[in-house]
Amino acid sequence: MITRNGLLLVFWFLLDKGFLAPLHSPPQSRIGREHHLRGMAGLGLRRHGASGVQRVKRGWVWNQFFVLEEYMGSEPQYVGKLHTDLDRDDSEVKYTLSGEGAGTIFTIDQTTGDIHALMGLDREEKSYYTLRAQAMDMHTGRPLEPESEFIIKVQDINDNEPKFLEGPYTASVPEMSPGGTFVMQVTATDTDDPTYGNSARIVYSILHGQPYFSVDSKTGVIRTALPNMDREMKELYQVLIQAKDMGGQLGGLAGTTTINVTLSDVNDNPPRFSKSILHLRVPESSSVGSAVGKVRAHDLDSGKNAEVEYSIVPGDEGNMFDITYNGHSQEGIIVLRKHLDYENKRSYTFKVEASNAHLDPRFLHLGPFKDTTTVKVNVLDVNEPPVFTKTSYTIDVYEDTPVGTIIGSVTAQDLDASSSAVRYSIEWKRPVDSCFDIDTVEGTISTNEMLDRESNRQHNISVVATKVNNPLLSNKVTVTVNVLDVNEFPPELAVPFDTFVCENAEVGQVIQTISATDKDLPAVGQRFFFKSPREIRNRNFTVRDFGNNTAGIVTKRVGFQRRVQEYYVIPVVVEDNGYPAQSSTGTLTVRVCACVTEGSLLSCTAEAVFLPMGLSTWAVMAILLCMVILLAIFALYVGLRRQKKRETLMSSKEDIRDNVIHYDDEGGGEEDTHAFDMGTLRNTKAIKEKMLRRGTGSEVTAQTEINESTPTTEGSADIIRDYIHQRLQENHLGFSAPPYDSLVTYAYEGDGSVGESLSSIESWMADGGEDFKYLSEWGPPFKTVAGILDKDKTDPPVAEVEESREYL
Repeated sequence: MITRNGLLLVFWFLLDKGFLAPLHSPPQSRIGREHHLRGMAGLGLRRHGASGVQRVKRGWVWNQFFVLEEYMGSEPQYVGKLHTDLDRDDSEVKYTLSGEGAGTIFTIDQTTGDIHALMGLDREEKSYYTLRAQAMDMHTGRPLEPESEFIIKVQDINDNEPKFLEGPYTASVPEMSPGGTFVMQVTATDTDDPTYGNSARIVYSILHGQPYFSVDSKTGVIRTALPNMDREMKELYQVLIQAKDMGGQLGGLAGTTTINVTLSDVNDNPPRFSKSILHLRVPESSSVGSAVGKVRAHDLDSGKNAEVEYSIVPGDEGNMFDITYNGHSQEGIIVLRKHLDYENKRSYTFKVEASNAHLDPRFLHLGPFKDTTTVKVNVLDVNEPPVFTKTSYTIDVYEDTPVGTIIGSVTAQDLDASSSAVRYSIEWKRPVDSCFDIDTVEGTISTNEMLDRESNRQHNISVVATKVNNPLLSNKVTVTVNVLDVNEFPPELAVPFDTFVCENAEVGQVIQTISATDKDLPAVGQRFFFKSPREIRNRNFTVRDFGNNTAGIVTKRVGFQRRVQEYYVIPVVVEDNGYPAQSSTGTLTVRVCACVTEGSLLSCTAEAVFLPMGLSTWAVMAILLCMVILLAIFALYVGLRRQKKRETLMSSKEDIRDNVIHYDDEGGGEEDTHAFDMGTLRNTKAIKEKMLRRGTGSEVTAQTEINESTPTTEGSADIIRDYIHQRLQENHLGFSAPPYDSLVTYAYEGDGSVGESLSSIESWMADGGEDFKYLSEWGPPFKTVAGILDKDKTDPPVAEVEESREYL
């Protein structure tokens, strides 16, 4: 307070002596005069009745005034004095004041122009005031000069201390940090005028927290002062920071704040076991996955740096156990991995390793961040019930199994060291359980009644195994008995039972796909096998099993003829996979049909036999066309023979030998063997007729006469040999005959046929008296044929007839 009053007295002295503004000597103020001249340029005013226009020089003598804030005197504080050059100190000039605070805060003496402050001012609340002054004639009130504006500025004093607006503060810095590590920056504010003096120049210092931390005096940046501060030794520090104005000089105002600095954790400590050996005990009856014991390694770090990974060191006997991590308690839980057996092994020893999950490379030089301990587990003996070799049993039995038949067995053992004997029994829960019986010693299960699959397809019985030396210890197992169906019905071919084959079918062509049905259950899962009967060899078709319960009828040769055979019967054997296996033989009828090139069915109707009745229009037209062609060829041949001489068929032996007669017909298989039946040569009638025909125009005389009454039997080889020899002689001596090795001999044909022989060989041997008029009854087209045949009944020349017969 003394300092403030002293400053006010000094300031007042300066104002009173005129050091701050020349208020008391208007004529000596050059600035005031110039300001007055600029304000009054070009303005003419009259004073004291003076006439005419004259230039009045402005005489204001101020620029701005200063007033100390927080004035505490008993009298109003003097601010300054207003004066104009027009004032002759004769009280003829009146001064007025207007603007901010005029009349309330500031007042003016109208005669002298002195300005005073009526109250104390606060610069932090308002730093300056703008006012307007006017010099007027005291009597007339007429302005002597234009109104001028000036400022009264509140002069600052150091009346506000620095303040930390956001304190107290909280900061964190990692432990083990080097010295000089940045912690945070604090800033204090001072409401005093920073442009005037040192009132707002702040200096920072640390009052509490040394020697751990330091602060920059100008910026307020806080840093660590000591390196490698350990969180495990001390985690929380409290630092007191001071901010002082006046540049920290004596008499300056100060403010303080607190900073709570926490050392954050880093992983600089390895986990450690408290014991090197840990003993555990576990009953042998413990289930797999159950907890055996716990281990814990202590880590001085916190958070994730304290997380520990536990593992069993490979080797030793640790394969019987496993270990898991409990993050809440940071413990390792040892669990059982396999079943224990006291009788086989009574103790296990292994090592457990604990290591940090999150390593910090900066501290690896401190050593390995892991530790190990030895765990010894002792197995406790427990008297256990018998154990079955399986968790459940399944038995399949057929429904026709006789009573008393053994259908399966169960086995249980006593695993204790005592190795007690086991007895078996069936736990009867339902009346149907009486269908089975069990041997109490052997554990074999047999039927006690006839099983009926239609009544009950499945039986679930419980077998109990009990220890002899301790009947209270027993165990159960479920036995499922499935009653199987007996295969009673053989499979049968599914429809259709008939199909067709095209005349132009190829080898290996599938003409029909067949399947089978079975009345036995279940329908799903049945398997059928297809094949041809072994005792029957079919050269036309075969059965090919596709392996998917279907089969195909496949051709074995090329081409089929309806004229030769219209229907084929194929037996097919189908067999199932039941027990016992059943099979049946089905018959498939294959019809020969005419098809187009693409294999589409055209017609399956057999052509009509050439008879007077029953001919279709197409058949009649085909026959007429063939007969017209044959007659045209014959007429052409007869005409040529009349004009030319007889020519030999071949010019030399070489030509005959080289002549190859090519037949463009496919072989008929078995039909070829029937076409050249040697039994034909043994027909006495045919042999005799052929010999007579050949002997009519030939120069060769028969060496052997065949008696028609001579019987032809299987042993008449001499007659056949003589007949063949005679034919050889005829062909060797005849110049127009082809060689015998390429001659087709029709020894006999047409026997037993209703239409008799159609061959042209014996056409001229017919009775000359034959009447062809019956052909006219077939219709108008055949009347022409009948007329031609009647006209040609006249005997042709003998030579031409013989030649024609030999050519044909």
